[in-house]
Amino acid sequence: MEADYVIIGSGSAGSVMAARLSEDGQHKVLVLEYGGTDAGPFIQMPAALSYPMNMKRYDWGFMSEPEPGLGGRRLVTPRGKVVGGSSSINGMVYVRGHARDFDHWADQGAQGWAYADVLPYFKRAETWHDGGHGGDPSWRGSDGPLHVTRGPRENPLFHAFVEAGRQAGFETTPDYNGEKQEGFGPMEQTVWRGRRWSTANAYLKPALKRENLQMIRCFARRVVIENGRATGVEIERGGKIEVVRARREVVIAASSINSPKILMLSGIGPAAHLRAHGIEVVADRPGVGQNLQDHLELYIQQASTQPITLYKHWNLWGKAIAGAQWLLTKQGLGASNQFESAGFIRSAAGVDYPDIQFHFLPIAVRYDGQAAAEGHGFQAHVGPMRAKSRGAVTLASADPRTAPKILFNYMSHPDDWRDFRHCIRVTREIFGQQAFDPFRGKEISPGADKQTDEELDAHIREHAESAYHPCGTARMGRADDPMAVVDPECRVIGVDGLRLADSSIFPRITNGNLNGPSILVGEKASDHILGRPPLPRENAEPWINPRWQVSDR
Repeated sequence: MEADYVIIGSGSAGSVMAARLSEDGQHKVLVLEYGGTDAGPFIQMPAALSYPMNMKRYDWGFMSEPEPGLGGRRLVTPRGKVVGGSSSINGMVYVRGHARDFDHWADQGAQGWAYADVLPYFKRAETWHDGGHGGDPSWRGSDGPLHVTRGPRENPLFHAFVEAGRQAGFETTPDYNGEKQEGFGPMEQTVWRGRRWSTANAYLKPALKRENLQMIRCFARRVVIENGRATGVEIERGGKIEVVRARREVVIAASSINSPKILMLSGIGPAAHLRAHGIEVVADRPGVGQNLQDHLELYIQQASTQPITLYKHWNLWGKAIAGAQWLLTKQGLGASNQFESAGFIRSAAGVDYPDIQFHFLPIAVRYDGQAAAEGHGFQAHVGPMRAKSRGAVTLASADPRTAPKILFNYMSHPDDWRDFRHCIRVTREIFGQQAFDPFRGKEISPGADKQTDEELDAHIREHAESAYHPCGTARMGRADDPMAVVDPECRVIGVDGLRLADSSIFPRITNGNLNGPSILVGEKASDHILGRPPLPRENAEPWINPRWQVSDR
């Protein structure tokens, strides 16, 4: 019950830090994890991704407060309650983010987190497999724990989507995680040899074989702070409350929802809010829980005139066959998340790097696994990448067992409506290209009858869904920034011996899915915690569209 480093959470960043902090054998490391095992096909089979994020066994079950911009709807906010955290229940899509995302972080006070600083850590994490689709390997890693692969793209609809993007006047790219993010091309996934390659599989489980690393199943209640220093973590297990002591540091990596909650329960946060819940203020940090961001998306769905979509397998018998093949061989439809083509585009002239993302899927279906229509179809998940709306995570109670209040404040900025309408219209334009002529049936959703701004706004209000990318609730910045929560070395400002390292620290949401940048945080934070010099900067210049100042089409 005592270690040099105590890590709260075994998720995308926590598992990475557990492995890195223990790898030289010099320090004892304890990982505190409330969730259970990640064994079994619901998590390990990539095509079963819709199951774990909708199962109480694996998910914390968070929901947002009624969202005013979405007609008062409450949106589900899945976070992994399992070994591997959200990397064990996510869609396995791997996106680093654009170089300009990290340059913006540095501009906002996260010194040492510009693209030249973080690129070496992305490469350290990866073993990249291009699947024969091209790309420059000098931008990618070759010997890291995280296998990054590409699906087989055997369905012709994957190629039709990329070609349609080209025909609509957009770029193509062989590797959006390399030199050139902008364009249409193959999508990457954290899948290896037919299995979900979570941070539990990539980092934590191999590291747990070491004598100096241990994982304790427990509920973390709060950080124990004595004379301004974090000295341990108060936990609950077996109906008893105990304290795990940290000789060097406590590291919080419990998600962008639970991490700010733990900070506030420990007396770190907006002073008035803490006092209102009867919590003694240790450090008045008004930024704790603020700056909440997410990606909101719609499914633009089209009927298919050819019976080539995944719908032919969307029945009990088809799923049984795919499941049996996967169990026996780790191959077939079950071995891919089925997101195998992607697109990153700019919404308008003057936007210097992509701000719209597409995931293409050869079936019309929702994340909850319910088919949207009887029959064959395909869809693109689309939404703005840099919405201006901001929300907050706040305490509902001083009881650690009570879920916090989550209000994303989606669509509260007028520009977000304009950008979302554009996303719908540009997706329709892409689906209307010649490449889809052999496959295109009627528009399922939103439906061809919805054309005006008012009609599209009503559809957005009723049907927009979270892409499950919450972040930013304990943002990184300069120590003299009153709204910053951690400094550029992930130290919680105002408390010694305490760090926070997960997607909470993002100053601004990155361009794409967040698992990759969260792993990056774990990699880089590990060097800061151990006092090691950062990896040498790589001043590679990413591709920026030379036409960004003028109309493309």
